[in-house]
Amino acid sequence: MAFSSYSSVRAFGSLLYRSSNGVFLKPCCSFTLQSTIVLKIKLSSSSWYSSSEKLVSQFQLQPGNSMRKIWTCVPLCMGRRSCKIAGRKTAQDAKKTKLYSKFGKEVVSAVKKGGPSPISNTALATLLEKVKELDIPKDILERNIKRASEKGQEAYIEKVYEVYGYGGVGIIVEVLTDKVNRSIALIREVVRDCGGKMADPGSIAFKFRRARVVNVKVADVDKDHLLTIALDAGAEDVIEPSIDEEDTEEDMSRCYKVVTSTDNYSAILSKLREEGIKFEPDNGSELLPITPIEVDDEAMDLNKELISKLLELDDVDAVYTDQKC
Repeated sequence: MAFSSYSSVRAFGSLLYRSSNGVFLKPCCSFTLQSTIVLKIKLSSSSWYSSSEKLVSQFQLQPGNSMRKIWTCVPLCMGRRSCKIAGRKTAQDAKKTKLYSKFGKEVVSAVKKGGPSPISNTALATLLEKVKELDIPKDILERNIKRASEKGQEAYIEKVYEVYGYGGVGIIVEVLTDKVNRSIALIREVVRDCGGKMADPGSIAFKFRRARVVNVKVADVDKDHLLTIALDAGAEDVIEPSIDEEDTEEDMSRCYKVVTSTDNYSAILSKLREEGIKFEPDNGSELLPITPIEVDDEAMDLNKELISKLLELDDVDAVYTDQKC
């Protein structure tokens, strides 16, 4: 058999791949194909994607007279649904890391200003209470108290920057940094590279309201039960996550947001613990959009990339958007 064009080669490759669907494929295994075909063009693995978005590695057909081996590998991605779930879990881990980082910076600043004793340093005493409230490991507190006494360690300064995303979306970037010039330079670079635009102070902030928020995974609680407990404990609101038809009961990682005042926050946490409901605390407070903005899929993906890049910066502690997810 001779191939006269690249398209013929791709068609043949596609035929081989479809014929393999009826065979049980395991990682690093092979099956044989009786043939005397010799291919002179290497086939790229990036050319073949099935309708379920499974990726198959490059075929290597060695010349010979009897046997051909086709090597395969496990799919790199199990489809759109699994990628979305993995993305949510990654975001949750990143949020916890940012919480610990911000707390550590606050400890350093408090010790730099008022000393390491919580008896005389009210700011540090308040942070000690936060350790219990937010379930922060005590070693983070101790490590940062020690770090505050190191030579050359400066106090951290809070800064807030506002950014325009795609589709009219507003983004708030909260920073706690010991080098303001470094922080703003890095943020501007990310915003520029991702196609966003820095906004004037106050042009986006009015679209948000600040509140204390307790996040409870959808899979961990019955909605009606949570509503009853939260409202009885004095919560202001319970915000339900957007519905995704691709989620299942077993692996849903979306969260209900129990919104409450600062004064009532500890009471909400105590009630949830009493009822045995797992939760994720906020980082001291959260910004909630007053009127979420709905954008198309392309704008949503571009904004998510921008937010992800901003969160990768060490000085950035939180990023909020009024984009409807």
